[in-house]
Amino acid sequence: MTVTTPPDATAPEATPDRGRGTDIGLLLVVILAFTALVFSFVAFASGDDDAETAAGGGDAGGAPTSALATLTEFAINPESLVVSGSGVLDVRNDGSQVHNLVVVDHDVRTADLNNGESESLDVSSLAEGEYELICDIAGHADAGMRGTLVVGDTPAAGEAAGGGHGGDHTEMTEEEADALDQAMMDTMNAFPAETEGVGNEPLEPVEIMADGTKRFELTAEIVEWEVEPGKMVEAWTYNGMVPGPYIKVDLGDKLRFDVTNDLPMGTDVHWHGIRTPNSMDGVAPYTQDLIKRGETFTYEFEAVKKAVGIYHAHVHGQMAVPNGMLGIIQIGDVDLPRGRTISGVEIPADLEISQEIPMVLNDAGTIGLSLNGKSFPATAPIVAEQGEWILVHYANEGLQVHPMHQHQFPQLVVAKDGIPLDNPYFADTVNVAPGERYSVLINPDDPGTWVWHCHILTHVEREEGMFGMVTAMVVN
Repeated sequence: MTVTTPPDATAPEATPDRGRGTDIGLLLVVILAFTALVFSFVAFASGDDDAETAAGGGDAGGAPTSALATLTEFAINPESLVVSGSGVLDVRNDGSQVHNLVVVDHDVRTADLNNGESESLDVSSLAEGEYELICDIAGHADAGMRGTLVVGDTPAAGEAAGGGHGGDHTEMTEEEADALDQAMMDTMNAFPAETEGVGNEPLEPVEIMADGTKRFELTAEIVEWEVEPGKMVEAWTYNGMVPGPYIKVDLGDKLRFDVTNDLPMGTDVHWHGIRTPNSMDGVAPYTQDLIKRGETFTYEFEAVKKAVGIYHAHVHGQMAVPNGMLGIIQIGDVDLPRGRTISGVEIPADLEISQEIPMVLNDAGTIGLSLNGKSFPATAPIVAEQGEWILVHYANEGLQVHPMHQHQFPQLVVAKDGIPLDNPYFADTVNVAPGERYSVLINPDDPGTWVWHCHILTHVEREEGMFGMVTAMVVN
């Protein structure tokens, strides 16, 4: 709107119209005041409606006809919602990331919502009762985006309407605060917890063939996998473990992998970051036929270039990989900057690696937020002697970026995707994107237990305590 300024009343040409100018000025003041009053009334009414919706406004004596759920990092607010069977659930994303809202085990869900976007869910297809709500963006439910929806006038409706803190802890009681503190301490003191199953077990060839070819066997199968104490999931695996077997071969080796499919659907194996002939790339139907259920396919190639790669299913990858069908394949040793001085630190010319550790990162599927297929406190600690050198290969097979932070000891990044860096560098936090591999040298020189974790804090802590992408370096 363009505002025209009235002529200056003190100017000579304005003097004859002084009274008229005053009238116009008064009129403008009245109009502006009235407009402000209207906007104030509209804003008040809108805010009142929004508050009524959030509070579950509706017919007195029954379940409300609508309720408002807001999504933030990382919570559904309020945690408990009530709506009548013929009502709607209004969902608004007030967070900075993309979120959605899903009624678990039912075909009722919003689209993925950007910041500020909203959607209304019709719940008329749901029978009266209580339902679990989550955001099913990878890792968000585990990070705390869970809630409850009560549909209809059920006995649980009254409890749900007033239950929970909705993410606001300012009014919690001392007992509730003590319980949260104790849960955190209990989970931390449980580390390291024992669970069934170990991933990354070295894979040895089943035979060395007459021409020197190393023959390996991999079986794609679904097994029960204990991610954390007492939490069993259906994992999609190679050889019954998550991650799949750690495959390390020598440069120049002739390789043969007989892959048998015991899954309920077809599969293939892509050798991510490994030089292979096109026919061995593992992308059905372009480079091979689908490995159907009960069939075996043979991959054959020569290890022609040093690499730190990963192998995983390509077809149905969005299902198979987050659920555990992944592993690390390494060709030869990573070239290290022996004898160089980097950021004032002298790397020994005779440096020897005491431990070479693959660390696979995941955040989705049945496995969820995990390191090497386990969630804290079931993650395995790395036990080292003071002053030795350890080589760690991060491999991100998840759907999100993970900044991996090592307390106390800087990580010397020596290779990216298996390719040695011309200029290695130190970092205490290494950002690993999906599909990337980073090789880092660590020289633990101070005794003690030092935490090692993803620095997206909701990937490591929740109200029930510490979980997910956390382990520790124990230095003797």
